[in-house]
Amino acid sequence: MELINIGKSGFLSSEIVLGCMRIGEMSSKELVNHIGMALEQGITLFDHADIYGGGKCEELFAKALTQGNIPRDKLQIQSKCSIRDGYYDLSKEHILTSVEGSLQRLNTDYLDILLLHRPDTLMELEEIAEAFQTLHTQGKVLHFGVSNFNSMQIELLQSYINYPLIVNQLQFSIAHAGIVSSGIQANTLFKGAVDRDGSILEYCRLKNITIQAWSPFQYGFFEGVYIDNSKFPELNKVLERLAEEKGVTKSAIVVAWILRHPAKMQVIVGTTNSNRLKEICQGSKITISRKEWYEIYCAAGNELP
Repeated sequence: MELINIGKSGFLSSEIVLGCMRIGEMSSKELVNHIGMALEQGITLFDHADIYGGGKCEELFAKALTQGNIPRDKLQIQSKCSIRDGYYDLSKEHILTSVEGSLQRLNTDYLDILLLHRPDTLMELEEIAEAFQTLHTQGKVLHFGVSNFNSMQIELLQSYINYPLIVNQLQFSIAHAGIVSSGIQANTLFKGAVDRDGSILEYCRLKNITIQAWSPFQYGFFEGVYIDNSKFPELNKVLERLAEEKGVTKSAIVVAWILRHPAKMQVIVGTTNSNRLKEICQGSKITISRKEWYEIYCAAGNELP
């Protein structure tokens, strides 16, 4: 699997990331095998958050590394903070407390990347800067990023901190393609021309921020999976044909479609099925042509002006 330069920072990481939100449902043996499968496929980065399973997912992950005799330096770990029960909190106190909790649960001395999970409109930028300074100086966080932030939120935050924000996690899929549609359909009355994110795709490319695409198989806001969904007959027809032509699964075609974009995104996949994970990773080994990319895009109901 190709390693990409995250945020052009020199931090090299796999183009496919294993999301760990659902690993709390797995047995210890299953999780050890799952992590092993991910590493075998070339996945280096594992995505966590302090809220996943109420912290249980981070704990189980750490136990699996011990049980599987997997050294910490053989993989990369990122975690996220800010979401609390009914509100968002990017205070200095909460950031530092959250990271300490994640480090303890993950049984590690450091996070490779810390992401701010959701923008907190009450965030005091000086406090975030102080928290980042403390965490980096102490060696507890090597790199920083954000999740679900728009362009001006990133610009504002970056003006206060001394470390480059190298990641922005955004929901992106064939059937949730607003970040590309706002550019493709610009200067039209098409519904996709509405820019909800401040040209976030172009902004991240301009600022050398790597987009991590979450929920690559979902449509809407957790409305469901579009693969083998009767709501998307034309899309599934095209995915099926291309999957047969290239000798992979439809899920692999989806991953290849995202990776085809020159923004050099990472794709976060959250499957807990090791066989499906292996099939998904085939998407990093195939090429989607420009014509095929647009055919897939349009088959999902996205329009070209």
